Amino acid sequence: MELKDLLEKIRTISTKEINIMEFCGTHTHEIFRYGIREILPPNIHLLSGPGCPVCVTAEEDIDYIIALSQEYNLGIITFGDLVNVPGSLGSLNYLRARGKEVRVVYSPLESLNIAKENPHKKYLLVGIGFETTAPNLAYTLIKATEENIKNLYFLSLHKLTPPAMKAILDMGEIKLDGIIGPGHVSTIIGRVGWKEIFEKYRVPFVIMGFKPEEIVYGIYHLVKIIEEGEPKLLNAYERSVKEEGNKHALEVMYKVFKKGPANWRGLGIIEVSGLVLREEFEDFDVRRIYPLKIEKRVDNYNPCKCGEVLRGVLKPTECPLFGKACTPEYPKGPCMVSSEGTCSAYYLYGGV
Repeated sequence: MELKDLLEKIRTISTKEINIMEFCGTHTHEIFRYGIREILPPNIHLLSGPGCPVCVTAEEDIDYIIALSQEYNLGIITFGDLVNVPGSLGSLNYLRARGKEVRVVYSPLESLNIAKENPHKKYLLVGIGFETTAPNLAYTLIKATEENIKNLYFLSLHKLTPPAMKAILDMGEIKLDGIIGPGHVSTIIGRVGWKEIFEKYRVPFVIMGFKPEEIVYGIYHLVKIIEEGEPKLLNAYERSVKEEGNKHALEVMYKVFKKGPANWRGLGIIEVSGLVLREEFEDFDVRRIYPLKIEKRVDNYNPCKCGEVLRGVLKPTECPLFGKACTPEYPKGPCMVSSEGTCSAYYLYGGV
């Protein structure tokens, strides 16, 4: 069906004022990039959720990485935008400025070569991401075990998406009439990965792809479900998402990890929302080897509203720092740092 036909169908059937949350940061950016908010009827309100791994990284976790590097002279290996996420004492770029080794890699497997090429140096690989990236990190640790690498440690900041969605629904800060399910995550956990939440809360849920026509197609089905008043959990991204997900990827992930608590910026500690190392891989567990205690610092003078933005409570434009003290060049919070962040999307594409 043509995009214009889908939009006409949405306009025809949409009669209610509704709030729809897109969980995934990639969806947020694509929706802004293609102006989808502007072409939908004004009674359909799209809210952005916490589906940005960099954005939900807790300040205490950044402080812990910095403390480890300073206390034990660990080289840090990480990914992309995480180097710019602020902790209470600065970002990982702060470490670079002080002469510490901070390497950004594209594949976690690169960490194996870095460790082997520098056998007298200890390294910390920081694992970040949702279910989509966790299997690759798990495979890296399996290879590190097979190759008997002893100078590489691991910090798991991996998080699971359904518990975060559950936390938002439990908080009840905003009324959600429908949810745009993340396509990438769902390729791993499948439609069944969302069944428990759907069956408990009965909020219409549609898994969508990322092309503009796929997003609008998914929104059409979501609006139709809402208007008909019969909640459904629908997979509108069938070319990539299977009912049971990617069983092999899940097997690899849970061979290395088990579920545990995780600290989410804006949401706090959520039980069974993180991935922690199993006992068989505890020799890599930096928290076990270097159990530093990092106290949460309360900054009463930091007006950054990233936490509220991640919960869909505020728009970025309602933050007093947005576009003034906080820009992509000088970010004050991770929602402006990450390429998947809501504040970044609003700034780049002129969201209101």
